Amino acid sequence: MNALIVKKAIQGDKKSIARIISLIETQVQVDVQTSEQNIPVIGITGPPGAGKSTLVDALLDLYVQEGKRIAVLCVDPSSVLHQGAILGDRIRMSRWFNHEQVFIRSLSSRGSMGGLHPFIAQIISFLKSCPFDLVLIETVGVGQSEIEIIRHANKTVLVLVPEAGDEIQLMKSGIVEVADIFVVNKMDRPGSSVFVTQLTNMLKSTFSNKKVCPTAASKGEGIEALKKTIDT
Repeated sequence: MNALIVKKAIQGDKKSIARIISLIETQVQVDVQTSEQNIPVIGITGPPGAGKSTLVDALLDLYVQEGKRIAVLCVDPSSVLHQGAILGDRIRMSRWFNHEQVFIRSLSSRGSMGGLHPFIAQIISFLKSCPFDLVLIETVGVGQSEIEIIRHANKTVLVLVPEAGDEIQLMKSGIVEVADIFVVNKMDRPGSSVFVTQLTNMLKSTFSNKKVCPTAASKGEGIEALKKTIDT
């Protein structure tokens, strides 16, 4: 590999960072001669339509205002025919594409168990060698398979919506055990307060250390409180 590309990447050049991630995806050995930094990795998962990308977009706004540099990995469902990533997440976060403090990359899950890219560990390790303050990973979130995120994230955020269903069914899902923060998004919908109360009561009885954060990401509501919970 061209040593200049590696040097530019670890100095923060986004084109070089993207190039190296592409090489990792094609199973090319990447030798980055620098140690990993102690950068927090936050996993954000949840069912389709819960508003994960809108939530990430709102969080980016706050982190950028603090002068932070953030890497975002959007793990998209794979195309059945050619395993290409669906780029819907990039469209939702389009205002950050050219922002100097933000790097966004969509990755295909490629049928990987756990809802993550098969080389996600190597990609995260590389990003920790770059000058970022935070890595956000948005997963496919299509069922219990997203539990794998706990292997890579310091904290896991589970995004739900008020109509997510019976909280007892939620309790049976393994993701409840591994998630650290529960976001009830789209709080402007009917029944949202009831769902938050049910979820909070359920967690108190079994997982008292877990936090519930109500948000309406599209309106920017509850985002500052969520960020504070993530950063704590």
